[in-house]
Amino acid sequence: MNGKMSADELLMIVAIASYIFGALALLVYFFSREEWLKNLGAPLAIVGCVAQFAQLFVRWDLTGVWPLLNLYGSLSLFAAMSVAIFIGFAWRYKLWFAGGFVLALAAIFLAYGVTWNEGTMPPVPSLQSYWAKVHVPIVVSSYAAFLVAFVFSCIYLVKYYAERKIALSPRTGVAVSSSVAAMAPPAAMMQRVAAIDETPALAAAAEAGNPLAIWLQSLPSLAQLDVVVYRAVAIGLPLISLGIITGAAWAKEAWGAYWQWDPKETAALCTWIVYLAYMHLHTRNAWRGLRTNWLSFLGFFLVIFTYLGVNIWISGLHSYKV
Repeated sequence: MNGKMSADELLMIVAIASYIFGALALLVYFFSREEWLKNLGAPLAIVGCVAQFAQLFVRWDLTGVWPLLNLYGSLSLFAAMSVAIFIGFAWRYKLWFAGGFVLALAAIFLAYGVTWNEGTMPPVPSLQSYWAKVHVPIVVSSYAAFLVAFVFSCIYLVKYYAERKIALSPRTGVAVSSSVAAMAPPAAMMQRVAAIDETPALAAAAEAGNPLAIWLQSLPSLAQLDVVVYRAVAIGLPLISLGIITGAAWAKEAWGAYWQWDPKETAALCTWIVYLAYMHLHTRNAWRGLRTNWLSFLGFFLVIFTYLGVNIWISGLHSYKV
């Protein structure tokens, strides 16, 4: 038993350490584009993610209790799924440059989750249900997808306003703003989107030796970043929809009613509405791009409120910190 406990703790240390050092490597890579930093940070991201999933299974095997029934366990899955979803995107679309931000957030949430580790206690009666093995992983995975969308929305917004500043600078000789209307449809292939020249002024400034313009050109185009955000939300929205449905079924079994307007339920519904609005508005040219990325950016703060704020600070049926 002590060996299993040691393995549990060791895997958590490996995960946190991998995320921290991987985040540092990839954050420097984000600005420098030194290939060796990506080659260091990407494996660390994978090692940390694998260690986290292994730690959850070891903890389950050790205690015999489903490990996602408290904030410690669910935050561990949240960090692991955030990194796993990012790895999938990074592998498919060569997006490792953003890994430093995802790993840093994963390390922060994981470290915070460790502070909620109060050992193993029998779950309260309402948590002793097979729905715990269905509902919690689905909802936490949706939050993880929204975290990935949030990171790329942040990068989109930084690039948008930096390009706009360059485009409007008299030194570039071209007064052209970043064109959101030129963006490709969300279903377009990434290769096609890459061909779009959104800001001619950026290329002119880069040719003139502007270091900011040269660095901005190393990032994907705004259209590419917008597609990544869209696809991350397209993962998160169905998951949170299914999570709300399974949560209602669990509530009927535990409390006798599908919906009771509990603060957690209400906050989850508001989160669902925000991301549903994102998907709808993304179909409209006037909203796609800057506005929808602001919605994704702000929506993640509602996710955190739904996930942590309601559980910790607001009394309700979900006050047991899961």
